[in-house]
Amino acid sequence: MEVSSLGGLSSALSQVDSRDAVGTAVLKKAMDIQAQNAMQLLEALPKIPSNPPNLGNSVDVRV
Repeated sequence: MEVSSLGGLSSALSQVDSRDAVGTAVLKKAMDIQAQNAMQLLEALPKIPSNPPNLGNSVDVRV
């Protein structure tokens, strides 16, 4: 292997590392945005009214 080709190889690997880092950062940002959107949707759901206190306290079982 020639010494001159090592410089080109090092440069190419550096570019690949940079592209991977940028791709990872973009993916993390997209996931954060999706998480925020999901939280907004969950918060927009109407509140479920609770049952009166006398419901659900006993079960009628007939054998």
